[in-house]
Amino acid sequence: MTLITPIIPITPAQQQQMIAEVERYIAIGGRHFGRVFEPIPVLFDLKGRTLGMYKIQRRKRVIRFNPWICAKYFDDSLATTVPHEVAHYLADILYGLGNIRPHGSEWKAIMALFGADASVTARFSLEGVPQRVIRRVDYRCGCRDHQLTIHRHNRIRSGKASYLCRSCGGPLRLAL
Repeated sequence: MTLITPIIPITPAQQQQMIAEVERYIAIGGRHFGRVFEPIPVLFDLKGRTLGMYKIQRRKRVIRFNPWICAKYFDDSLATTVPHEVAHYLADILYGLGNIRPHGSEWKAIMALFGADASVTARFSLEGVPQRVIRRVDYRCGCRDHQLTIHRHNRIRSGKASYLCRSCGGPLRLAL
């Protein structure tokens, strides 16, 4: 039996280093586009399989990072994830999220400006990184068994949703 050593989240010093990189990329964008971009809050509260995320929460822009994956792949996070998320931020300010594709030509141009790899996703081993386990509930239709997330199960129970099988079109019923 192999024991998996849990990953320890990044240190406060590493967090400051990542925040400094966010600020550096924002400054590069500011010089290139000839304007001042507001500083953006950087949080280290992301969980699960996602390394980084640019998000608008309650009308406020924020960049979030997963402190466990950043710890495991710190240098890669600085080189790829930080510019990736800052590029989303700048593309939003410059063009508006509703007007462009998330990883479209505008975003790719900003990544090129940063000299960063414009790959959309990274392939890292998540061994030792805390993962959220999503419970599933067994349902059946006329042709087979289905596993619905607990969220969908609760929506069915509360009468807010019903789901049909994509194969036979029959309603999904709780398996007893």
